[in-house]
Amino acid sequence: MPLSFRLATLDEVPALNALIHASADALSRGFYSPEEIEAANRYVFGVDTTLVDDGTYFVVEEEGRLVACGGWSRRGALYGGDQRRMEAAPVLDPSRDPARIRAFFVHPGWARQGIGRRLLELCSDAARAEGYRSLELMATLPGVPLYAAAGFEEIEPVADRMPNGVEVRFIRMRRALDPPETGTDAR
Repeated sequence: MPLSFRLATLDEVPALNALIHASADALSRGFYSPEEIEAANRYVFGVDTTLVDDGTYFVVEEEGRLVACGGWSRRGALYGGDQRRMEAAPVLDPSRDPARIRAFFVHPGWARQGIGRRLLELCSDAARAEGYRSLELMATLPGVPLYAAAGFEEIEPVADRMPNGVEVRFIRMRRALDPPETGTDAR
């Protein structure tokens, strides 16, 4: 069935949070312990409604069913949902700051079918259109292969101690954005 990509709405936040937790529960196995998955779901993984309000968070649907979500941001926060704000989120300057790639999650039944890559292209194009020259993200361990295949390079490993004491590991990554094509043949 064809997939549709569109902007998320605030009334979808509960369904998106359920999708995010289902994705993390299934796709994080083998990368994180059950305690790490539970802590990340409780304190980190969830919708940041600022992205929805900004019109930079997308959903992917198949016949009306949400199968994936992800977005980009012109604000400073690298990760975290509404349940635990990680940092103040000032608006970034596209001439010097990288846009942020945020909260990519795919339902386990639709994983590894290119949806994440298509979402990443959509977000990259939108950030490029606003003048951003690079992208930065905080990757979950299961997300690292997707981002590495898309040209992101590791900046640093990050260990975030959750309020319950469990440490969850992430990888901070960055990638330059290619300039938009001019439509001329440079050969």
